[in-house]
Amino acid sequence: MNIPNKLTMLRIILVPVFVVLMLTRIPYGSTLAAVIFMIAALTDSLDGYLARKWKQVTRLGAILDPLADKLLITAALISLVELGRIPGWIAIVIIGREFAVTGLRLVKAEEGIIISASKMGKFKTISQVTAVLLIILQNLYHPLAVLALGQWAMYIAVIITIVSGIEYFYKNKINY
Repeated sequence: MNIPNKLTMLRIILVPVFVVLMLTRIPYGSTLAAVIFMIAALTDSLDGYLARKWKQVTRLGAILDPLADKLLITAALISLVELGRIPGWIAIVIIGREFAVTGLRLVKAEEGIIISASKMGKFKTISQVTAVLLIILQNLYHPLAVLALGQWAMYIAVIITIVSGIEYFYKNKINY
């Protein structure tokens, strides 16, 4: 297994660690969860970059990378709902969009078409990661500014998530 794929596997392994830190009341759990989340998010950028740079793009990496992304964001959103930090509808919209676009990708793959991540899709990921991180940090820092920033970042992430989902379906119409 090459280094980019090992980084992707690390991201998958970090997901349950993140969830345990988020949902248990251990000292510094939220702080450690924020650090784990940042490390996992950084591996998302690093694994793809290294795979392209070192010409180590693999079929396994192409499958595992988006799976790891979805696992991380889904786990974070469900944890935040469980903790009462975001409303459930936000998680439903974001996770629902992920399932819908994944379904579209599967249908198009059957047609021999690979749908790569769009710029809007990448921006969506950045907005979601930023929003989740700010929401986690608002538990550590209670000033009203951090609280408001996290909430607004999450609403913006939802809008970008919806727009990017619409873009994928508009640009990749399904032939019935």
